[in-house]
Amino acid sequence: MARFDLYETRSSRTPYLLDVQSGLLDSLTTRVVLPVLPRNTIQGAVIPRLNPTIMIAQQPCIVMTQNMATVPAEKLRKRLTNVEAEHRDQITAAIDFLFQGF
Repeated sequence: MARFDLYETRSSRTPYLLDVQSGLLDSLTTRVVLPVLPRNTIQGAVIPRLNPTIMIAQQPCIVMTQNMATVPAEKLRKRLTNVEAEHRDQITAAIDFLFQGF
């Protein structure tokens, strides 16, 4: 498992999970993830700094940083891609904004 790997889930409510945990902690049985939702399923406004937009299958999706969670590593099975090259800075800034406020 790698940091910034994007996984497809079996849930229609949360179709994607983004792994944001350091690879140095691969021995842990859980992973810290951010839910990623299609933009058209989110009601109301999003905060761009907190909720970066990433494209998945040519569809805009929103990283729901404020809904950070842990899941058992074994639940992350269907890896789609790694978004580090395109979105690392945005996602890291969103996590910093969540915890530090800047």
